[in-house]
Amino acid sequence: MTGPSRTAEFDLTDEPIYELRSVRFSYPGRAGQPAVEVLRDVSLEAPRGKLLVIIGPNGSGKTTLLRCMSGALSPGGGQIMLEGSSLARYSGRELARLLGYVPQETQPAFEYSVLQMVLMGRSPHMGAFGFETEADVAAARDCLRLTDTLRFEGRLFDELSSGERQRVVIARALAQQPAVLLLDEPTSFLDIGHQLQIYELLRKLTGEGMSVVCVSHDLNTAAQFADRMVLLHQGRVVSAGSADEVLAVDTIGPVYGVEADLISHPRTGRPIILPYRE
Repeated sequence: MTGPSRTAEFDLTDEPIYELRSVRFSYPGRAGQPAVEVLRDVSLEAPRGKLLVIIGPNGSGKTTLLRCMSGALSPGGGQIMLEGSSLARYSGRELARLLGYVPQETQPAFEYSVLQMVLMGRSPHMGAFGFETEADVAAARDCLRLTDTLRFEGRLFDELSSGERQRVVIARALAQQPAVLLLDEPTSFLDIGHQLQIYELLRKLTGEGMSVVCVSHDLNTAAQFADRMVLLHQGRVVSAGSADEVLAVDTIGPVYGVEADLISHPRTGRPIILPYRE
């Protein structure tokens, strides 16, 4: 089953879809305290039509970086380029057509059914009066099928488990028909079967031309699917490249404060990190 056709045309070249140059960001201090610097001169590229996974320990700036890439936060310095243009030049509606964003958690202010939640993703494509068409409903249901949540369409979103809600939010982002999908810990609430299903879906989407940037704490599962990985630590890029290049024992161990062994997955040949403490 394929998802709704996307309106964007994709140029599957080596040109990155995102370019970040010396991006800095600080949160203002409270009660007279100094600002808290979270991102320090972050430079990276997100390849077009590929899956980029951003990893790093808690507090390394992963979520803040993703929110800057989504346009929800404005960097205090540096530049974020999307499709060759400054992110700041895009209007909110243009970004809604171009980017799909999946946060760690979603708490709607009102009670919505699952189908209503996913139909919200169709709003950038609706007319001036904002009424959904039969085509919008069909597209939303296609996205529910892709995330194995169609059977929940008539239930209230708040009645679902955390993992089920997360899959519905992914369906909502897909309903936007975005060229780029940004996801913050999309599998953190999911069982192992649905974790694999989501990563398999992300690889399928990149195979169809979508560019995907995903933040993850699950180093080993992400490494089996990522085309490229970036390791953040204390707001800086420590390493970037293939999973084999980034998941190196002499890098992962010091960054996460553990000892580690490295093995290859017996089926994929991709790296697996085995952390331990003596």
